[in-house]
Amino acid sequence: MSQMTDVRSVEAAEFRLAMRNLASGVAIVATGSENARRGLTVSSVTSLCMEPPCLLVGINASSETHGAMLANGRFGISLLGKGQEELALRFAGGAKGVDRFATAPWEQGVLDVPLLEPSIGALECVLHHHQMVGTHGLFIGRIVATRGGNGDPLVNFQGALRALPQA
Repeated sequence: MSQMTDVRSVEAAEFRLAMRNLASGVAIVATGSENARRGLTVSSVTSLCMEPPCLLVGINASSETHGAMLANGRFGISLLGKGQEELALRFAGGAKGVDRFATAPWEQGVLDVPLLEPSIGALECVLHHHQMVGTHGLFIGRIVATRGGNGDPLVNFQGALRALPQA
C-alpha cells in the first residue's frame, strides 16, 4: 500500500464539521478500582471483529484515562442511554479523576473494571493492542464479558447529545 504523504490533510475545523453528521453512540470508558478509577466519555467505540471478539476505542493521549488504561491492561465500556446526558457531560470534563464516579451507581465487573449499573449495555475488555495515531491512542480490546440492559441509546449528532426517536 502506498503512503500518500504528499497529499494534503484537511484542517481540523473542516474535519470536525464533516464528522458532525456521523451519528455515534455515547459511552463511558473506565478502568481501575477504588480511588484509582479513571474514565471519560467517548463517541469513538466500534466493533472490530468477531474472531476474536474485539472492539476499537480512541482515547486522547493527554487524558489521565489513556495512561490508566495502558497501565491496567483492561477496561470497561458502559453504553449510555436516554436520560444520561448529564453523566456523559460529567465524564467529558465536568469533573476530574475519581470524582467523576460520585454521582452514579457503579459496580466492578469480572475484570475489576468500573461499569455503570444503569447502562443500556456494558462490555469488559482486556487490552489486545495499542497504537498511537496523532493525538490519540487506539485501543483494541478483546471482549471477555458483556452485560445487556434496556433503554434507548444516547447518540452524539451535530454536536449535541440526543436520544433516538421511538420506532
